[in-house]
Amino acid sequence: MRLTEFTDHALRLLMYLGAHRGRMATIDEIALQYGISRNHLAKVVNELAASGLIQTVRGRSGGVWLTREPRDIRLGEVVTQTEPNFHMAQCFGADAGACPFSPDCRLRASLAGATRAYLDELNRVTLADLLPAGPPSGSAYCHQPRTP
Repeated sequence: MRLTEFTDHALRLLMYLGAHRGRMATIDEIALQYGISRNHLAKVVNELAASGLIQTVRGRSGGVWLTREPRDIRLGEVVTQTEPNFHMAQCFGADAGACPFSPDCRLRASLAGATRAYLDELNRVTLADLLPAGPPSGSAYCHQPRTP
C-alpha cells in the first residue's frame, strides 16, 4: 500500500507544526522547508483545517497551528482523513458486484484484515512519536531544508 503525495504533505505539515509549537507557521515557510508546492500545501491546509486538526488565520499576519497536542494525534487518523480510499482490490469499490468470484471469494476478507492491521499499526503512533527531542533543526526532518 502506498500513501498519496497529499498524505505525505499532510504528515510533514503536522510534523513541522508539532516541532514548532507555540507559534504560527506560514504555508510559505513550510513549503520552502520541505521543497513542496505552495498550492499543493494550501490544499492540504484546507483539508486538515476542515477536519479540525489545525487552525488557520488568513492574511498578512496569519498562519497555521495545531489544535491538539501532538500526543493526541494518531497517524492512522490522519491517513484515513487524507487518503481517498483503501480499495486494495476491485471488490472494495463501488463496482464490487462485478467480481466473478463473489460471494465465495476469500480474498476480500484477507485484504480487509490487512488494511485493518495497517491502520491499527499507524494508530499506535502519535505525532509526538515523530517529533525530534530537541529544538527544531533542518536535520530533524525526513527531508532536508532547501537553501534559498
